[in-house]
Amino acid sequence: MDLNPPRAVREIARRLEDAGYETWAVGGAVRDAILGLPAGDWDLATRARPWEVRRLFRRTVPIGIKHGTVGVLIGGALYEVTTFRRDVETFGRHATVEFADTIEEDLSRRDFTCNALAWHPLTGELRDPYLGLQDLQAGRLRTVGEPAERFAEDYLRVLRALRFAGHFELAIDPATWSALVAATPNLPRLSAERIREELWKIFTKTPRASRALSLYAASGALAVLIPELDRTVGVGSGLDAQGAGEGGRAAGMPSDVRRTASAPVHGALDGPPLDAWTRSLLAVDALPTTRPLLRMAALLHAVGMPAARTRDLRGGWRYTGHEAQGARIAEDIMRRLRSSNADTARVRRLVAHQSDFFPPDAPPAGVRRWLRDIGVDLVYDLFRLRFALCRAGGGGAGSADLVARWRKMHRILLEHPVLDTSGLAIDGRDLKALGLEPGPRFGEILRALVDAVIEDPTLNTRESLLEWVRREVGE
Repeated sequence: MDLNPPRAVREIARRLEDAGYETWAVGGAVRDAILGLPAGDWDLATRARPWEVRRLFRRTVPIGIKHGTVGVLIGGALYEVTTFRRDVETFGRHATVEFADTIEEDLSRRDFTCNALAWHPLTGELRDPYLGLQDLQAGRLRTVGEPAERFAEDYLRVLRALRFAGHFELAIDPATWSALVAATPNLPRLSAERIREELWKIFTKTPRASRALSLYAASGALAVLIPELDRTVGVGSGLDAQGAGEGGRAAGMPSDVRRTASAPVHGALDGPPLDAWTRSLLAVDALPTTRPLLRMAALLHAVGMPAARTRDLRGGWRYTGHEAQGARIAEDIMRRLRSSNADTARVRRLVAHQSDFFPPDAPPAGVRRWLRDIGVDLVYDLFRLRFALCRAGGGGAGSADLVARWRKMHRILLEHPVLDTSGLAIDGRDLKALGLEPGPRFGEILRALVDAVIEDPTLNTRESLLEWVRREVGE
């Protein structure tokens, strides 16, 4: 079997083998290559100890010497080479390991059978002691060894199982599933950073992320980690969703906005309205893997609905103001996941403004005021989010209206409108030259000028603005 790895993989294996150290390619790259998928980073496992690896290669990086991992640099690329290991003691988050002498010992400590594969770069031999290839062909995810023990060794494996099952469309083996569900109460023992990293891998690597995220809810992991999201399951099935439909294929849209507006979304039905959780999942699917923050905002867009729910006069449910409540909850969730301040602020703003769109018949000045209030940095992602939510709703009469708003906004943006004081033709120095005293009043005058220019862009000349100040402010 030839998995066609990069040339450097064979070079590293040959040098180690020539020195007497058995060496195999292991990990996700082997699994993906066998499945015919693009392989990511190629990792190698070897009988050589870290100091022996460093002696054999000129350019190395001590990535994790204590755990046996050395980075080998070849041709500008870094390849991780790790000494065979076996677990000595495990603690649910960390394991004490010691170096081993055989690939079989190393594979025995892997999490799932599909990851316990080893391929020899020189001979093409495949080692598969736990029948991982057979499980892959059967569409099954199964742990190596006893499931309960495997999850107890590292509870991150619960989230990895959900991600792998969703990404590769695998059914989780019943025994593995039962142990996984039983292990979910221990997930808070994981660091926030590890939990966030698993979520981000779903967002960035799995186009149809709803598969894995649905398993989060079904297993109880969602209720343990993000209970605010779990409470959206079944909520809001009476939502009146708009859809982008065919009108989403508007000429002139950035390509990823156009794809979001028009791409088919698996699971959007013509039947009963979707609940908030299902619509969130489908909206995530409608967004590209290159925009993980936007996918996170789509996932959290309805998180304020349970708290905002009230009865209307006809006995149905209303969710007035859920966006503002959702923005606060989304911020709490992002901070709990130890996200950066910038990422947290962007998700919060997207959730808060998800329904804030100018009226379809708004005049140009109204659109400019909207752009000022929302922030130009947010508007394209806001439309992307709205298109995704529309697609998740399965289409509707509002599709042409939404596309028309996008076109109107885009035309005005192409005119480079003045939306803040930096775009004015005068500044504080000009106000001072008019004899005005510097101070807080300068800011008030300049902001008033922005309002005037938003209403009438032709005013933005030095002469017109100075005349406006003399007339409106004159001392």
